[in-house]
Amino acid sequence: MPRFTRAELESYRDKEVPDLLGPDLRLLFVGINPGLWTAATQTHFAHPVNRFYPALLAAGIITDPISPSEGMTDADRDRLRARGIGITNIVRRATARASELTDEELRAGGAELEATVRRTSPKVVAIAGITAYRTAFGRRKAVLGKQHETLAGAELWIVPNPSGLNAHETVASLAVAYGEAARAAGVI
Repeated sequence: MPRFTRAELESYRDKEVPDLLGPDLRLLFVGINPGLWTAATQTHFAHPVNRFYPALLAAGIITDPISPSEGMTDADRDRLRARGIGITNIVRRATARASELTDEELRAGGAELEATVRRTSPKVVAIAGITAYRTAFGRRKAVLGKQHETLAGAELWIVPNPSGLNAHETVASLAVAYGEAARAAGVI
């Protein structure tokens, strides 16, 4: 696993991580924004204590482990795309914490996400972060799970954020939530 000094990680502040999108997109996972480790490795959900990939594996959404903290391989990316899985973020710029984002950035990112969903037409969009979703889309009373409304025609799910900062979630509880969205998308 690579090691980064605080100064090295800080050098990735405000950098972007390319979306992981394929031609047959069925399930689009949406993070809040890239963290500094994610920007450094150019791999979504890459912080060593992030539970995203272990939860995907536990849910059966992926069949091979991914070690994102080292940077996803091209083969990892190809396997995700082949399964119809994509990853993007509400806000593109990297920060140390999502709390550094402004409400205006989240709302602008929500509009950009809607355009991405319209362009890529996934069956299901799973946004990992209820507070960011509420702000980005003005849905102050939204709860986790399948939403009544769609997002640009896609079935919309709000799922728990896999960050280590979201301490009350476990790999097992994340796997349940992510698995529900993946079943709705026909990925598992």
